[in-house]
Amino acid sequence: MSTAAALTTLRPARDHLDLPFFEDHHRTLAAELQDWVAAQQVDESDDRAACREWVRRLGEAGWLRWCVSAAHGGALEKLDSRALVILRETLAFHSPLADFAFAMQGLGSGSITLAGTPAQQQRYLPAVAAGQKIAAFALSEPEAGSDVASMSTRATAHADAWQLDGSKTWISNGGMADFYVTFARTRADGGARGISAFIVDADRPGLDASEHIHVMAPHPLATLRFDGCRLPGDALLGEVDGGFKLAMQTLDIFRASVAAAALGMARRALAEAVTHARNRQMFGQTLADFQLTQARLGEMSALIDAAALLTYRAAWMRDRSSASGAGTSAYTAAAASAKLTATENAQKVIDMALQMFGGRGVQVGNVVEHLYRDMRAKCSCSSLANTP
Repeated sequence: MSTAAALTTLRPARDHLDLPFFEDHHRTLAAELQDWVAAQQVDESDDRAACREWVRRLGEAGWLRWCVSAAHGGALEKLDSRALVILRETLAFHSPLADFAFAMQGLGSGSITLAGTPAQQQRYLPAVAAGQKIAAFALSEPEAGSDVASMSTRATAHADAWQLDGSKTWISNGGMADFYVTFARTRADGGARGISAFIVDADRPGLDASEHIHVMAPHPLATLRFDGCRLPGDALLGEVDGGFKLAMQTLDIFRASVAAAALGMARRALAEAVTHARNRQMFGQTLADFQLTQARLGEMSALIDAAALLTYRAAWMRDRSSASGAGTSAYTAAAASAKLTATENAQKVIDMALQMFGGRGVQVGNVVEHLYRDMRAKCSCSSLANTP
């Protein structure tokens, strides 16, 4: 049985969708996506092939339309954070790699949605929504991970063209993306204010994305090397020296959804643990009959609920501020709290589930073993600025 097939044997509860953070169209979205993803089976033994397959399926089924605006083939006029949260939580419950494929289409194209010219938006966004182009977001560097302002990749102006020199690393979809939204320094002494964004097609001469990075869970990563990579003048995305602000705005849209992905994985671990406890016979009774097991399951549930409330609140705050045109500083703080709490709590929940399975928990092919590796990799990689 493929990993994806193993991860689709259970269905998540939907009681949390009754919370006032959500509207009826969010609940309909969750039900429709649940039915669709539960029926999918993708062989994930080759993470790059599987990621391409997930992008294709998500695009053909219309789910990637939630990554872009309606003007370019999207589902809604504006990106909806609560919809992104529902999509990522549901996908991650069934397949963390499906969630990754969805998230990178949004993150990799988000800057084009925010700051692209009409020509740039028309060239890339409909193809992203249809799953015909794979997107990537190239921000972090070997010496500039969370400290984005210290990046050293250079963009030099040449008449009506640009030249990129330097490297990016830990780039999700690296080596398989069709284009990279890439951030480079355009002013040597500008700090965060001297960074600009560019759209770099994968086939540009001078770009080498062949150095793949292998981690403990399926997650296509690579190092990008730019050596005299020439770009046309219209590859500039947004304003010159406005790249740092654009990167932060893009990350803000998807920050709460990172928490949602962790939440989906935690919910799956709890569901697996409950099923195991009910079926595992020990000393003439089931594992679920033991008071210690009940206490452990209760603790796991409480950790999930705490993370869920912070996650849904953050997404609701962003949608509300977006609709009113108000500032998003309160949302940024709320989303950061949700991301921290959800990822930390998910690791605890998954570890508890693994221990409940005993030796079977670390057996390759067991769902909780897979979740354990996926969650650890997601937390480590999401500490960098260009991973979802």
